[in-house]
Amino acid sequence: MPAKKKTTLSKPTSSITGFDPQLVSDLRDMILTTRQTVARGVNAALVVLYWKVGDRIRRNVLHGKRATYGTEILPTLSSKLVPEFGQGFSPRNLARMISFSESLPDEQIVSTLSTHLGWSHFVELLPLKKHNQRDFYAEMCRIERWSVRTLRQKIDGMLYERTALSKKPDLLIKQELDELREQDKLTPDLVFRDPYFLDFLGLKGAFSEKDLESAILRDIESFLVELGSDFAFVARQKRIVVDDDDFYIDLLFYHRSLRRLVVIDLKLGKFSPSDVGQMEFYMRWLKKHEMRPGEEEPLGLILCAQKSDERIEVFELAARGIRVAEYLTALPPRKLLIEKLHHSVELARQRFESKDLREPKTKIGGSATKEAKPSKSAPTHQQGQFLAFIREYMMRNEHGVAPTHAAFQKFFDLTPPSVNSMLIRLEQRGFIKRTPGQARGIQLIISPDLIPPLERKFKF
Repeated sequence: MPAKKKTTLSKPTSSITGFDPQLVSDLRDMILTTRQTVARGVNAALVVLYWKVGDRIRRNVLHGKRATYGTEILPTLSSKLVPEFGQGFSPRNLARMISFSESLPDEQIVSTLSTHLGWSHFVELLPLKKHNQRDFYAEMCRIERWSVRTLRQKIDGMLYERTALSKKPDLLIKQELDELREQDKLTPDLVFRDPYFLDFLGLKGAFSEKDLESAILRDIESFLVELGSDFAFVARQKRIVVDDDDFYIDLLFYHRSLRRLVVIDLKLGKFSPSDVGQMEFYMRWLKKHEMRPGEEEPLGLILCAQKSDERIEVFELAARGIRVAEYLTALPPRKLLIEKLHHSVELARQRFESKDLREPKTKIGGSATKEAKPSKSAPTHQQGQFLAFIREYMMRNEHGVAPTHAAFQKFFDLTPPSVNSMLIRLEQRGFIKRTPGQARGIQLIISPDLIPPLERKFKF
C-alpha cells in the first residue's frame, strides 16, 4: 500500500506575517474612544448653540419679554428652520432654548457645563424655578457624573431640599455653589442630607437597631446610593478598645472627596444629648488611631427615628463635625413630604437669619461700635459682587445714589432678609457705612482697589 502523506499543519498567520492579534483590540479601543470624544464635543457644541439661539431670540426678537413666546413669533421662526434643520427647532424646543438662556444667563458657565451635561440634562433642569436649586443640581451632576435618569431621580427625591445647604440664606448658598463651580470643592453641607430615605430596606412594624443595621448591610448598594457619591464602606461593628473595655461603632465609611472617615451611629428612638458624647468619643478615637496623613478629621452622622432641631441648635453640632438626621423606612404621601421639607427649610433659614441679625457690630477694643471703619482685608467673592453692584449702580445713577433693597433683590434674586443680612456683614467688615432710616443711605468706604469687576451683566 502506498505510504500516506503527512499532513502538515500551517503556522498561525501571526507567525508568518508578524500580525499581532492584540492589534485589532487596540485599534477597536482607539476608534471607540475617539468616537466618544467626538460625540462629547458635538454634544457640547449643540448645547452652546441652543443657548445662543435662545438668547438671540429673547434679546433681539422678544426684547426680554417672557409672555409672548408661543403666539406668533416661535411658530413663524420654527416654520423657517424645521424644513432645513429638523424637528429640533420646533416651537416647543425653541421655547425651551429661550427658557435655557433665561435660567442660565452666563454663557461661560453654560460652556463649562456643556462638556459634562447633555441637552437632555438641561431639559430636566429647566422646570426648576429657584436659581440656587437649579445650580445645585447642575454642579452636582457635573461633579458626580449623573446620567439623565439619575438626575431625574435626584430631583424627584428632593435631594436639594434635604441638604444642609438649602437651609442657609440664599447668599451663602450661592457663595458655596460658586466655590463648588470654581474649585470643585465639596463641603459637608453638600454631602449630608436630612432626612434619609431608607424605604428600600423593607422594614415594617417593630425592629431593633441590629435589624436596621443588618438590613442596611444586606442592601448596601442602595444605601450607598442614598448616602451619595464617593462614600466607601469600611466596617460594620468596628471594635475599639479603651481601658480594656470594648466599644463598637455601628457603621464606618470613608468619603473620598472630603477625605474623611464618617461614623454612622444608628438610633431607633429620638435624638438624645447622650448620643453626642458617644459620637465624639468615637470620632476622637478614630482621629488618634485611624486618621492617616493628608486626611481631615472624622465626621459623625447620628441617624435617628426622630430629632429635635432645638436640641441640635443648642449643641452647635455642625461646628463639631457632627450631623443629626432622621431616617424614613416608609415614605409619607409626596404632598405631605414636600410640605414637611419646605417647612423645615423655611424654619432653618429663619433661625439662621435671626441669629445673624442678633450678632453685634464689629468690635474695637472689646466694645461694640456703630461706626464702621475702613477695612484693608479683601471681601469674599459674594461680598465683592455686592460692592461691585453698589459702585456700578451709583456710577450709572445720575444722582449718584445707592441701590434700594428692591434693586439688590432683583439683581441677585434674593429674599429681603438675605439682602439685609449681607448689608449688615458689609458694614461689620468696614466695607460700607449706612445712614439709619434712609433706604439709599449707603456709602462705600472700602478701597476701590479691593472691589472686583461685576461679573453679571448690569441691568439698571
